Amino acid sequence: MIWVVLMMAILLPQSLAHPGFFTSIGQMTDLIHNEKDLVTSLKDYIKAEEDKLEQIKKWAEKLDRLTSTATKDPEGFVGHPVNAFKLMKRLNTEWSELENLILKDMSDGFISNLTIQRQYFPNDEDQVGAAKALFRLQDTYNLDTNTISKGNLPGVQHKSFLTAEDCFELGKVAYTEADYYHTELWMEQALTQLEEGELSTVDKVSVLDYLSYAVYQQGDLDKALLLTKKLLELDPEHQRANGNLVYFEYIMSKEKDANKSASGDQSDQKTAPKKKGIAVDYLPERQKYEMLCRGEGIKMTPRRQKRLFCRYHDGNRNPKFILAPAKQEDEWDKPRIIRFHDIISDAEIEIVKDLAKPRLRRATISNPVTGALETVHYRISKSAWLSGYEDPVVSRINMRIQDLTGLDVSTAEELQVANYGVGGQYEPHFDFARKDEPDAFRELGTGNRIATWLFYMSDVSAGGATVFPEVGASVWPKKGTAVFWYNLFASGEGDYSTRHAACPVLVGNKWVSNKWLHERGQEFRRPCTLSELKSQPGFPWLLLSSNAPGTMADYNSDVYS
Repeated sequence: MIWVVLMMAILLPQSLAHPGFFTSIGQMTDLIHNEKDLVTSLKDYIKAEEDKLEQIKKWAEKLDRLTSTATKDPEGFVGHPVNAFKLMKRLNTEWSELENLILKDMSDGFISNLTIQRQYFPNDEDQVGAAKALFRLQDTYNLDTNTISKGNLPGVQHKSFLTAEDCFELGKVAYTEADYYHTELWMEQALTQLEEGELSTVDKVSVLDYLSYAVYQQGDLDKALLLTKKLLELDPEHQRANGNLVYFEYIMSKEKDANKSASGDQSDQKTAPKKKGIAVDYLPERQKYEMLCRGEGIKMTPRRQKRLFCRYHDGNRNPKFILAPAKQEDEWDKPRIIRFHDIISDAEIEIVKDLAKPRLRRATISNPVTGALETVHYRISKSAWLSGYEDPVVSRINMRIQDLTGLDVSTAEELQVANYGVGGQYEPHFDFARKDEPDAFRELGTGNRIATWLFYMSDVSAGGATVFPEVGASVWPKKGTAVFWYNLFASGEGDYSTRHAACPVLVGNKWVSNKWLHERGQEFRRPCTLSELKSQPGFPWLLLSSNAPGTMADYNSDVYS
């Protein structure tokens, strides 16, 4: 059994040593295999206990028959010298062996495996993070608690449901975070399931205790009083509920007296509850951002849509793309966002993911004040950085980006690979450094981020769009494609319309990789313009004379279906 324990310790995925499981679905899949190993070990323990009990049972049955015979004629039984000898032997030796068998702990192997693997288990932060992800998905995609509890989500392959106890735990997480809005929603769902007859370790009294206080914290005294009375019907001796009842009635009495003195005889006026809902948000474009995530964004006018084309692009007669040109599709006009179809193969994707998985770490942002890297609640993913010299595939991908954009990748950042977690997201942000962040990329010495290239390395069952709230654009993940846009105008000024976000992943596993290209090295590839905010007519491959081969006019005539 010991060698099994040692082997499991050796084979345990090294990636599990990194905290923050909830921030990466890819690493969470390792936990599934981990749990499967534990179940196998548990079944081995059960089998060992069953074998032990079977031995004890056989021993008991044998002695039962023997003692039944012996007690009918004790003197005659022990008068036989063999019986006398065997009685001495049993009581002196065999019962001691039975005692040792009964005392033998068959759980050693299982406990050892559990102890080894527990150090790689998710912690409280992971459980809270996963709970908050459900709240985030609930708000972003306008999902009610019953829909989530029953597992009725779009694109699911493995339907699951929440028990009343699960709902209660979600409510407790929200309560601990002083999020009384979600506390109320999930405690009400737990109460509903209990009232429908679901058997649970959670009782209605506990649920009503949290629920009444959450409602009170949101200003609805009438409902809080009603729930408290309901609790006391179930448990009349509940100390806190009795205290709350007196307090709520006192507060309501004072408010009624104040209303009566202020507006005359209106003694029957009820206390007006405060408006309940999600707390005031720090993100000004929250509503627009979430609408775009749900696919409710601005619809482009037919006139603008006519300016969007699909075309074949040969990288300005690049030999690599003359016989097999890349497929381009205009996703948006201002800012101009181009999608490249079938631009990275499944085999390349798997190699990139395999290279990245052991290095995945919680994604960070640069603090605009201190410049320090830190994790934040609005970026839920893990990322890794791959250099071109590490693998020919990474080098080939880098050169492909250079060939198709016309920009020099020698001054670009390494290829960043990201895997999103439960409800994984990155709220609206800029890729480029603003004027109040002059030192953002000083250490690189390559200037600002002039452009972004983003590979989609997986399909996503639901959610996970890349959205641009300033202009109302939504770009949906499609495996094997990539999108490209400029972050800076040709003058070097930042294009604030490129503020974008990665919407929460509702169902599925989202993998992306991106390349941030910098200003240095692009001086002749994308020359500056005299106008501060004026864009050039197109991307580098369009900066050609009107009669040169491979211009926009040529590509527009080659529309593919």
